[in-house]
Amino acid sequence: MNQNIICWFEIYVKDMERAKKFYNAVIGTNFIDSAAPGDAPGGMKMSFFSSMENQGVSGALIEMPGTKEGDGHCVNTMVYFPCKDCSVEEGRIKAAGGIVSRSKFSIGEYGFCAICVDTEGNPFGLFSME
Repeated sequence: MNQNIICWFEIYVKDMERAKKFYNAVIGTNFIDSAAPGDAPGGMKMSFFSSMENQGVSGALIEMPGTKEGDGHCVNTMVYFPCKDCSVEEGRIKAAGGIVSRSKFSIGEYGFCAICVDTEGNPFGLFSME
């Protein structure tokens, strides 16, 4: 498994095409559009900063209902921490004072995620292949 403390990041956007145009103009990224993986919510759009074969930390722009509506659950950026089986770390969240927003779920061929909130109200993800 990758030894970086962060294995993935997502930047949540309201308008995918506008965001891609911005990041392309600023950092020259040519995005790779992708279908929503696994059990992702309907209406989700995803565009990768780089190919999945790149080493190190990668990420994507994400347009998804419920993330930018200003309803108190607005997500701007989220990091994912690598785990052997994210259900193990997910099981420690409540005792540590956090919240599990979405228990372990499939992202298809890319593995599994759990979405959690820390004691400061920051969302973060746990990622594993098991």
